[in-house]
Amino acid sequence: MTSSPAAVPGTSSDQTAASATEHLHIAVVGAGKAGTAVARSLLDAGYRVSLSASGDPQMLSLMAGIITPGAEPKWTRDAVSDAGLVILALPLHRLNLIDPALLAGKVVVDTMNYWPPVDGDIPAFMTEDEGSSVVVQEMFPDAAVVKTFNHTGYAALEPDRRPAGHPERLGLAVAGNRPDAVALVSSVVERIGYDPVPVPSLAGTLFLQPGGSAFGARLTAAQLKELALLPQPVA
Repeated sequence: MTSSPAAVPGTSSDQTAASATEHLHIAVVGAGKAGTAVARSLLDAGYRVSLSASGDPQMLSLMAGIITPGAEPKWTRDAVSDAGLVILALPLHRLNLIDPALLAGKVVVDTMNYWPPVDGDIPAFMTEDEGSSVVVQEMFPDAAVVKTFNHTGYAALEPDRRPAGHPERLGLAVAGNRPDAVALVSSVVERIGYDPVPVPSLAGTLFLQPGGSAFGARLTAAQLKELALLPQPVA
């Protein structure tokens, strides 16, 4: 998506974002367990989904037909080029393989976490004391990065989905520096079965990461809001 949706007189930004997601094409970059769980949730919610991995999409199609039926396997460049929303769900140590120009003008969801045993020592992420998505935004300066999905496990994402108003419906934090991008992603989160909890900045999102108070916890929107308001510890 290269620009914010036009505002309609008499409508809120949330309503405008919800309308914009009705026919949204979403590209999921990363076909591992997390990426495919997100892709299935999006497909079940009625979105058009493209899926890319590091290999040939013809090989990916064999897996996608079984694991994510309905997703369109593509090369990453092709998946991203006409997508209105891009979701990054790959190991952080592979993130530098993505050309920043490819994501310029896009709203980009960062679902990732820094795992040193898997990712190795990456100095930028090792020293970041405000949240790993701050680094991701620096890597893709012309994109609008939004952090969500990272504080819930991929195995819980699908079974924890609930319709609006359900007493067991959980919340998902949606953090970003641009309100329009946060509103767009919040509409997607709501549609797949969670109450979005907007967080107005990528800075200070350590509570959503490994070791943070929200990480791995099955929390309601009200509980997440309380954690978002607490002072964040310095890493």
